[in-house]
Amino acid sequence: MSQTSIAAVEQFISRWKASGASERANYQLFLTELCELLGVEKPQPATDKVHEATYTFERPVVFDDGEGKTSTNFIDLYKKDCFVLEAKQGSDKASITEAELLGAEREKKKTGTATRDTRTWEREMKKAKEQALRYARSLPTTEGWPPFLAVVDVGYCIDLYADFARQGKTYVPFPDPQNYRITLDELHREEVRERLRLLFAEPLELDPSRRAARVTRALAERLAKLAASLEQAGHTPEQVSGFLMRCLFTMFAEDVQLLPDSSFTKLLQDYRHNIAYFPHALQALWQSMDKGGFDPALRTVIPQFNGYLFKEPEALPITEAQLDLLILAAEADWADVEPAIFGTLLERALQPRERHKLGAHYTPRAYVERLVMPTVIEPLREEWEAARTASAILEDAGNEVGARKEIEAFHRRLCSVRVLDPACGSGNFLYVTLEHLKRLEGEVTEYLDHFPRQLGLDMTGGYTVTPAQLLGLEVNPRAAAIADVVLWIGYLQWHFRAHGSATRLSNPILREYGNIKQQDAVLSYSDREPRLDANGQPVTRWDGHSTKPHPVTGQEVPDETARTITYDYLDPKPATWPEADFIVGNPPFVGNKRMREALGDGYTEALRKVYKGAVPESADFVMYWWYKAAEILATDKTERFGFITTNSITQSFNRRVLQAFMEAKEPISITYAIPDHPWVDSGDGAQVRIAMTAAEKGIQVGRLNLSVQEKDTGELGREVILIEKIGKIHSDIKVGANVADVKALKATENMSSRGVIPHGAGLIVTLEEAAELGLGSIVGIEKHIRNYWNGKDFTTRPRGLMVIDLLGLSIDEVRSQYPELYQHVLLNVKPHRDENKRAAIRDKWWIFAEPRKTIRKALNGLDRYIATPQTAKHRIFQFLDMDVLPDDKLIAIALDDAYFLGVLQSKIHVVYSLATGSRLGVGNDSVYDKSRCFDTFPSLPPPKRSRSK
Repeated sequence: MSQTSIAAVEQFISRWKASGASERANYQLFLTELCELLGVEKPQPATDKVHEATYTFERPVVFDDGEGKTSTNFIDLYKKDCFVLEAKQGSDKASITEAELLGAEREKKKTGTATRDTRTWEREMKKAKEQALRYARSLPTTEGWPPFLAVVDVGYCIDLYADFARQGKTYVPFPDPQNYRITLDELHREEVRERLRLLFAEPLELDPSRRAARVTRALAERLAKLAASLEQAGHTPEQVSGFLMRCLFTMFAEDVQLLPDSSFTKLLQDYRHNIAYFPHALQALWQSMDKGGFDPALRTVIPQFNGYLFKEPEALPITEAQLDLLILAAEADWADVEPAIFGTLLERALQPRERHKLGAHYTPRAYVERLVMPTVIEPLREEWEAARTASAILEDAGNEVGARKEIEAFHRRLCSVRVLDPACGSGNFLYVTLEHLKRLEGEVTEYLDHFPRQLGLDMTGGYTVTPAQLLGLEVNPRAAAIADVVLWIGYLQWHFRAHGSATRLSNPILREYGNIKQQDAVLSYSDREPRLDANGQPVTRWDGHSTKPHPVTGQEVPDETARTITYDYLDPKPATWPEADFIVGNPPFVGNKRMREALGDGYTEALRKVYKGAVPESADFVMYWWYKAAEILATDKTERFGFITTNSITQSFNRRVLQAFMEAKEPISITYAIPDHPWVDSGDGAQVRIAMTAAEKGIQVGRLNLSVQEKDTGELGREVILIEKIGKIHSDIKVGANVADVKALKATENMSSRGVIPHGAGLIVTLEEAAELGLGSIVGIEKHIRNYWNGKDFTTRPRGLMVIDLLGLSIDEVRSQYPELYQHVLLNVKPHRDENKRAAIRDKWWIFAEPRKTIRKALNGLDRYIATPQTAKHRIFQFLDMDVLPDDKLIAIALDDAYFLGVLQSKIHVVYSLATGSRLGVGNDSVYDKSRCFDTFPSLPPPKRSRSK
């Protein structure tokens, strides 16, 4: 720092320390001079457009009391996309002057907000934070939630609270409960001034997950290179995974001072020229870490780490080049790693077939928080507010013992809460939950510190929030092991940041709580055995993940030579879950049509058999988790649950699972939901659209958040601006009129249907192929080779394809009447159908899998009909000639009068179909569910006249 800047800081501090207890007179000048000191833009002068001001003092906002009454209030200082600031000014505790000691009358002085560093002052500062939150809630939705709330005691301190998820529900002390208050004297520190500068200029850069994300990705890439190199040397992926996890945890241990600073890095460097003995040295170190005590290599006593990680201390022999990669990784600051994404990246780095996905997107922390907060943290924070209020009442009444007991009782509750993620993967949901529990615990300990004679909570032998409270189920053993490591890294990292080191923890550092279990979360079985074919050979299928480049397009396609055995599952039952107060997670995204391919026939059949009558066979895989959690909630064995699902949860085949519980005698309610939100599939990094739902027991009012704007922020995914609606959330994840309960009308029965499903590429032919098969030359064949349209043909230029439609003919009739056609389907359709599991599709191999006989009857006698794409960005209807056969992605409606075309294309029907239908895919396109959108829609009969054109 230059002499000039030192002088400027000193002058600012001394000038404002002397200011009096009057925030209205002082705060604007204080903040203006603070901006000058920090070198940031000063607030703008007020204009006649005060309600549109984005950086100004006294920004007006309108408060709504919810009962029709409004009032205008003013934000002390507001900067859009940065902060809402509320100013106060307290006073220092008055000292007794010499004159007063000699009996002179005490001089009366203004105390302002309150006398600083008293319980009353602390309460006033917290009230100011709540006032700032009210202001933030009253801002126009288009401006979004600011990432920060700031409370200033002019001339004394600045308190910072952050919500980087920008949901507006939970602003937590920033950077943590021990360091969120910046006193005036701390402005001497350059890093503090930089924190405040970013608050005014680039507040999102203060989000620790941004820097941590960059550090974490770089570390994962180095580990991936090392893992690949070790595997090429002949070590198994399991050996490499265990070795590298022990290495990375040892690197982390030295950076949080559980091992002497840089000791492991120096050990690595020392063996550069003695590499043959490196595995022996490393194995000896890990044996010492397992048992604790004096370690000869580090020449010091080290704590006992224990746990499962160092029970098998195998160290692999490595080359000098591999050692250099290890040293590069060790030289990074592992204290800055972001556990919320590290697990995903580490899993990719250590898994050979996933390694190429390291550069793919990962789920940003803010997305995870968007579900964790309303499901787990917000209910606990409501309890915390209640405990603080009760404590304050008792303290004001002079009952200090009772006041302290209220806080201690909440802390015991906090330390007993159990949170389950029944599809925990590499642990990102559990880690984010753990961190927020520790943040809340930090606020509790800070509150207790203000009680006289309070010795503080014993963080070694007493009760505290630990990883034991975070329970996980994960079918992948590698991911389960990573989840356990991620939780411990997050836990130790928190202690390091809160206390300057993690050394306050007692031995053993790592404990085998058994809280992460490797098991299937929805299906339990006694054993499994290979399924055998007619020749007694094991039935195989594509392994579900191996791919190869397509010879023409170069795109990755399934490698049909990569096979895995199909198993039958013996004595299948629903899986059991450990008891938990809250359930939250992100179950796998597998649509109902992909379940057999992804999970295998045997597993899919066993699962559907076990949940028959409870979960429809047409439901997506994730709905089995939703069903189990809802079942547990309905029996009062958990308080709340929340899941990420695909946004197809709003479609009727998934919605039935929700409806069954929401309409039960003792119903559950969705209390928080986002029906459509961007997401990143942790498996392949693909961008997808998801829904979030959280549920409680009873009839409850819910909060529905709707995405109104999305902005790409690069590394951390898309920033999503949400608006909130309050009301009863129905099973279609909407509030307002309950269109989810509308009933089908008799008048529309059997008048509409999805189009046909041929099931076999050989049934689809080009115009040239159709001519070769006899179209135009063989009489009657035009009834069986027809124009064929899908949704894309409907909305853009038709592809010019035709389909072979043999409904109504036996295979003998096809052979005798149309021999060329018979030969074509025999060679191009039958081999594909012979492998199908459904007997009807396999045996009637020349007929469509779904010929839609009912709608054919309704269309009989018409020369045109109305159609619309099932999924489309814009809802459009038009006539199709009867010679066009629609495919499964078109909805056919058996009406030929233009009057009805006008009704269906009318604004009222389009709006109705958007309300009763659902959304799907990355584009969040509307889905026209004919049973919801058409069958339930009443329309007037056409006028009595001839058919409209």
